[in-house]
Parts: sequence; structure tokens; C-alpha cells
Amino acid sequence: MRLKEQPIGRTSPMRLRDFLERFRPAETPGASATGVSADRTAERAAELQPALAQLPDVRQEAAPVRAAADEAAKAVRRDAAQEAAELVAAARERSPEIRRQAADPVLREARREADALRPAGEPAASAVRERARERMSDLVIRAVADALRLAGIPDEGEAP
Repeated sequence: MRLKEQPIGRTSPMRLRDFLERFRPAETPGASATGVSADRTAERAAELQPALAQLPDVRQEAAPVRAAADEAAKAVRRDAAQEAAELVAAARERSPEIRRQAADPVLREARREADALRPAGEPAASAVRERARERMSDLVIRAVADALRLAGIPDEGEAP
């Protein structure tokens, strides 16, 4: 049975038979009764030579493209850095107002709680104020007496 020769891939002019020929076992190196063994290295070099010969031209063509891409990348990085700096500046400018807005509900709730607790604490606060008023005159008299004694001035009620 014979295989039909068909192109491999759409762009390759190579035939299936040529492709399969690459995988045929080679004889041992050196002369043989049927001929000389195939030089696989030379075949591969001959096959790759046209493609490798085009590399310098391709490198020359790629150099300006690469340089232009580098410049474009620098411009993109520069623009992104500028945009990031502007965003940070705008965020810093807005942060006091945003903090105030975030604190407003908490402060309102705290004021509501304080207003709710105030009536319960008012009698205790009045009692503390009354005790302070009652004790104030006695504490002032003691403080003045201590200050006079420390200064070496005799108190009017003491004997000289």
C-alpha cells in the first residue's frame, strides 16, 4: 500500500514521504555494502541554513521596533506615575472631609447616648456639687492656714 504524497501543513512544500524519510533508521557510520550512511548533521545544517541566514536581517529590522517599544513603555510608565501622583494628591486632599463624614454617625450616636444618660446622672452630679460647696469653705480655711504656717506667719487664732 502506498501513501499519497500530500503537503504537510498549508505553507510547507515538504511531502509526507520526505517528512517520514527523516525517521528512517540509518546504518552505522562508515562505508557499507549498499553505500555511505546518511550525514544527518549536514542535512540539518543545510535545512536550517536559509532560516539562519535571515537572522541578521531580522535583528536589524527588530532593533528600531524594539527601541520604539522601549520609548512607548517609558512614556506609559511616566504617564502612569503622573496619574498615580495626581490620584494620591486628590485622595489626601479629600481625606479630612471623608474622615469627618465617617465620624459623623459615630459622634451623633455618642451624643444621643450622652443625652439619654444625662437625666440619670444629673441628681448624682447635683449631690457632688452640693458636697463640694459645703466643704469648700472648710478646705479654703485649712489651705490658708497651712500656707501661713509654712511661710512662718502666725495665724490670728494662735498664740505668738
